Amino acid sequence: MREYSPDLTPQWKRPRPVPEVPAEPGLVVEEAGTGFCGAVVACEAGTVALEDRFGKRRVFPLEPRGFLLEGAPVTLVRPSRAPAGPRRTASGSIAVPGARARVARAGRIYVEGRHDADLVERVWGDDLRIEGVVVEYLEGVDDLPAVVAAFAPGPDARLGVLVDHLVPGSKESRIAAEVSGEHVLVAGHPYVDVWQAVKPSSLGIAAWPEVPPGQDWKTGVCRALGWPENTGAAWQHILSRVASYRDLEPSLLGRVEELIDFVTAPGG
Repeated sequence: MREYSPDLTPQWKRPRPVPEVPAEPGLVVEEAGTGFCGAVVACEAGTVALEDRFGKRRVFPLEPRGFLLEGAPVTLVRPSRAPAGPRRTASGSIAVPGARARVARAGRIYVEGRHDADLVERVWGDDLRIEGVVVEYLEGVDDLPAVVAAFAPGPDARLGVLVDHLVPGSKESRIAAEVSGEHVLVAGHPYVDVWQAVKPSSLGIAAWPEVPPGQDWKTGVCRALGWPENTGAAWQHILSRVASYRDLEPSLLGRVEELIDFVTAPGG
């Protein structure tokens, strides 16, 4: 029979218990031993994979007190399986199993550029296909009056437009006022660029950096965050961190939902 040996370590020297945190996808943590910081992208039996802001991935064992969450030690554990329920789209809508894309409506949604279109597709793509709404991009708003005139909106062909930096007194607000009407809805977010509509927490950063006037905003962001000055690659990294509507700011979510409702309303 094994003899009982009491733990004589003083109480103040014993490690304090730390919380157990499920390693849910997107959770940003730091591995305590190496300082590697990244978001959880996978969690298998006994290991967790993290991806940093440059897209580099590393796999670590799920050791007790092995990670830091917001600077405090935690023990990551494998997430429990949630009860099966209705599958939802990235926008939060209940998915329709087996649904086919609807024939495209006459109505359209225009966005400013390719990055805006990528983000809308990422979150609302399933919904838009079911509703038969096509999204196109403008490459800027300067030509919007001519685009609207050529489109010839009407009761059965409504036009929705998503605009960046739609704030009072801006060039964008003046153009929006010029083209808005009964069958044209221009909605926008306040950000300089749609990149900012992605929550900083989803990227593992505290906030989007301030870029001095006169600098290209996207290049300035890459410099401030220590990313390679390749805005195309930076955008792909940002987009990869968007899994659902939860990764986007409410000021964009509301505007896109408003545009979809507008172009899909009866008669639209």
